Order: sequence, then C-alpha cells, then structure tokens
Amino acid sequence: MVERQRLQQILLLGLPIIGGMLSQSLLNLVDAAMVGELGATALAGVGVGSYANFVAVSLVMGLGAGVQALVARRRGEGRSDQLAAPLNAGLLLSLALGLPITLLCWALAEPIIAFLSDDPAVQSTGVDYFFWRCLAVVAVGANFSFRGYWNGTHRSGVYMRTLVVMHVLNVPLSYCLIHGLFGLPAMGAAGTGLGTSLALWFGTLMYGVQTWRVARPQGFLHKLNIVDGLQPLMRLSMANSLQQFFFALGITTLFWIIGQVGTAELAVAHVLINLALFLILPGIGMGMAATTLVSQSLGAQNPVEAHRWGWEVVRVAALGLFVLGMPFWLVPHWVLGLFIHDATLLALGELPLRLTGLGMALDATAIVLTQALLGAGASRTVMLVTLSNQWLFFLPSAYLVGPLLGGGLLAIWCMQIVQRVVASLAFSILWQRRQWVHIRL
Repeated sequence: MVERQRLQQILLLGLPIIGGMLSQSLLNLVDAAMVGELGATALAGVGVGSYANFVAVSLVMGLGAGVQALVARRRGEGRSDQLAAPLNAGLLLSLALGLPITLLCWALAEPIIAFLSDDPAVQSTGVDYFFWRCLAVVAVGANFSFRGYWNGTHRSGVYMRTLVVMHVLNVPLSYCLIHGLFGLPAMGAAGTGLGTSLALWFGTLMYGVQTWRVARPQGFLHKLNIVDGLQPLMRLSMANSLQQFFFALGITTLFWIIGQVGTAELAVAHVLINLALFLILPGIGMGMAATTLVSQSLGAQNPVEAHRWGWEVVRVAALGLFVLGMPFWLVPHWVLGLFIHDATLLALGELPLRLTGLGMALDATAIVLTQALLGAGASRTVMLVTLSNQWLFFLPSAYLVGPLLGGGLLAIWCMQIVQRVVASLAFSILWQRRQWVHIRL
C-alpha cells in the first residue's frame, strides 16, 4: 500500500497532468465523433493523416521529457537560477527542428499518404488534413518544452489549465471549419486539421505569457545560457525523440497493416486507437509525476527514495487505468456507438475494445516506469527496449496474424495485448536492477 502522505504528493503532482491528458484525449475523441458523421471514408482519411502527423511531430515531442528531467534535477540540486535554462534550449530546438520538418512534410504529403492507403478518396482527405496539421510542428515542440518546465517545477496545474483552454477552443474552431459556419470556409474533414493547428499555436502563446511572468528570475529568455542547457537536453531529448519517432512510425505502420485488411477495419482502428489513448494518456500523466519525483530524488542524492517512488506511482496508475477501462469491457457497444453508426463496423470493433479495457491495467507498469527511467536519464535504454519490442516482435507478428494468415483486426489487437505484457516485464526488470542510479545529468 502507498502511504497517505506519499499518495497525496503523487496525486497533487499527477492529477493536474492527468486532467490535461484527459482533455487531450477527449479532444481526439470529439474530433473522431465530428468526422464520424461524415462517413467511414472521411474517418479513415483523418486517421491516415493524423498518424502521419504523429510521425512528423514525434521528433520534437522528446523535448518535453528532457526539459522536465533537467528542471527537476536542477530543483533537487537547489540551483533555482538555472531552472529556465533547459526551457530556453527546448524552445530553440523546437524552432530549429520544427521548421525543416514542416517544409519536408509539405513537399512529401502526397506520397506519404499514398503509401498508407491506396483508396483515392481516403488519400484526398488524408493529404488535406496532414497539410494543415503540419503547420503546428513548431508549436508542438514549444508546448512540450513548456510542459516539461511547469511539470518539473511542481506546477503542473499551469500545464493542465493551458491544455484545457487550448482543447476547448479547438472544438468550436474545428466544427465551424468542417461545416463552414460564421463565414468560415466549409473544409469538411480537413477542417479539423486547421482547427487543431490554430488551437496549438494559441496554447503556445498562453504558455509564453504565463512563463514570462514568473520565470524571468530563473533565466527565461533573459539569461540566454543556451549552451549550458543545450548539451544535456540534446543528450536526453534526442534519444527520446528518436524513440518517439520510431514509436510513431510503428503506429503508422500498424495503421498500414490494418489497411491491408480493409478500409472498414481502418476506420474502426482509428476510433479504437483514440479510445486506447483515452486510457494511455492518463497513465503517461502519472508517469510524468514519476519523472519529476524520481529526478528530484536523484538530484537530492537519494536513490532509494527514487526507486520507491517508481513502484508507488505504478500501483496508483494501475488502479486508475483499471477503473477508467471498465466501460470499455462492460459496455463496448455503447462506447463505440458514440463514434460509429454502422452496425457492421460496431460488430467489428466490439471485442477489440473489450480487450483494450481489460489490458490497460497490465500496461501501467510499462507506461509509468518508462517515464521514471527517463527522469533518471536512461533515455537510450528506454529507446532500445521500446523499439525492439515494437519493431522486432509486435509489428512482424501483427502482419503475420493479420494480412498473411487472415486473422483480421481482432488477431492484430490480441498481439498488441501480448506486446504490453512483454514491455511491462522488461521495464520491471530494468527498474529493479537500479543501474539508472549512476547516470549523471
């Protein structure tokens, strides 16, 4: 059992992050519901475009974990005047990486989407959606950097409030752009792409204003000690960003594998993955709490406390994911009915959704300990384990049981559950070995 005082500390740090994560997941689900009204082809097109965009932004997503780990470590060391140095470096890298990624994606949008789907109608929607989403690659990198700073300083409520405002703004923006309301162009499914990008840039502006007000004494855009913050951030974030990139590429490859089975399966998979994220993201939120607690304990030269925090957060996250997943395996038909209105598609997705709900509690260990190891600086180890499990085991198995052996969507989803069990076992062993306590940041 987790002691009451320590549970309160975990929840005080983790719940605001979870709130923000849930708002992000709910936004994706609302987008899916809005696009779902336009039919299976539009849903599949947005799915293809969104996973292509996931690959694009993955190269800057690693900045968040790097900034958070460094800020928490500096806080544990008592170096308050250096807290904003990792954030300054993160914003610089967001710009330096994000602009070339955006230009490259615009140039290659059509062949990228054509590779993921051979349906011309799906390609048309996917290209338009992907084009608009790529406008915000720089904003995503900046937002993750700001998130790392606020979480690392134990003020995750700022992150939650900003994310909620950003996502609440996105819903009416996307809806109006889909249907052409209030004089805006009727863009159809692609309107969700532009709406989301505009909301992301608004979030960047909010983060910047809030950080400017409180973080100037800590060197935010004032003591531009970029060199001091850049080297350790690149060491931490580049490995994590590569992991995120190959993970995102793996999810996109999974989407391509499912596309080989059929367009109907592709549409259902888009909804299933977003529903799975509804559970995964709160788990990652608890993991981010572990990132801060572990990194701060190591900064204070207390590795025993850091190890204890990891397992205590795992226990809290496992219980939370079990409770959140209950509707998925108790009433899957009702949950899917919010997004899918075709009886055949509903039947196709019901059992995979049950498995998603039942399997999430098993995944809590991998989700939390991944973030805890990042807080300890073991980003290369996390990358190797995650990518090996995904690329050497799961994706080949999914292709074998799905398109080749004819197992379809259900067989692919079963292999995903197995993958989660393997990941949880691997990260448990790594955490218990405690080799991460010797890493210096």
